[in-house]
Amino acid sequence: MKIGVLGAGTWGMALARMLSKTGHDVMVWSAIEAEIDEYSTTRRHKNLPGMVIPDEIVFTKDIAEVCRDKDILLFAVPSIFVRGTTEKARDYIPDGQIIVDVAKGIEADTLYTMSQVIKDALNDGKHSHVKVVALSGPTHAEEVALDLPTTIVSACEDETSAKLVQDIFMNTCMRVYTNDDVLGVELCGALKNIIALAAGISAGLGFGDNAKAAIITRGMVEMTRLGLKMGANKDTFPGLAGIGDLIVTATSMHSRNNKCGILIGQGVKPQEAIKQVGMVVEGVNALPAAMKLKDKYDVEMPISEMVNEIVNEKIAPHDALVALMTRDKKNEAI
Repeated sequence: MKIGVLGAGTWGMALARMLSKTGHDVMVWSAIEAEIDEYSTTRRHKNLPGMVIPDEIVFTKDIAEVCRDKDILLFAVPSIFVRGTTEKARDYIPDGQIIVDVAKGIEADTLYTMSQVIKDALNDGKHSHVKVVALSGPTHAEEVALDLPTTIVSACEDETSAKLVQDIFMNTCMRVYTNDDVLGVELCGALKNIIALAAGISAGLGFGDNAKAAIITRGMVEMTRLGLKMGANKDTFPGLAGIGDLIVTATSMHSRNNKCGILIGQGVKPQEAIKQVGMVVEGVNALPAAMKLKDKYDVEMPISEMVNEIVNEKIAPHDALVALMTRDKKNEAI
């Protein structure tokens, strides 16, 4: 297959390498021209030090070229750049194109998931047959770049497109499942980053595994509450894109959200913590939309609310813990 990758971050490049190594024809574009110069010359990625970029991968600075005559377009830019990238590429994307999105987020203004953002940006009367597949799951780029075993979900309402992406991405190192609940898969991908921030903050405060387990478990309850109110499938949340992705993001030191949370818990100001992480912290980007969705659907999400208060410096991390621990008594099943 001929595959165009838009975005040369860790996830985009880890997938580009994997696809190239399994025999696909891969071209990579980045809006940051210096990245193209560096990676095409050194064949190394600064944030994936153990990975060698195959010589077969072609780099381009021309967004028209990366979109032209491709079986799959892989959108691997941060969530806040998905709309702008789609608009930039729109004139070069043919109708009927299959687009695979791996960004995880919710647009703050529209409250759209990333596949909805892409469809909206292509809503010009010329792209009515484009198919968008959300590819999401417990997948740290650092491990995929080293061929460590990984599982992921290919989500699309169109089963044929979901299965095609499953076929293209599946190999001995990556096992791909299909799912038609695109909304649920994408909500999980965005909201789990917020809960991972909470888990990191807890660890930064010096709390242990008991607290982390509680945050992951009750955080999953919050994600499920909102998802079901919005019409997602209940079976998605205990799956790979739900609890699977939440576990890996809330526990691994590969996780930017976990790292950022740890720094905040240790007393670093939120914006300084983001700078120290040095890469996009999607949990912070997802907070404005999550708070709007919570209010819109009248859903109780206390952990997410406290993370929002901490990130916006309205409450100290330790005070947030006290507020959570002293909430009114509840029945766990409600």
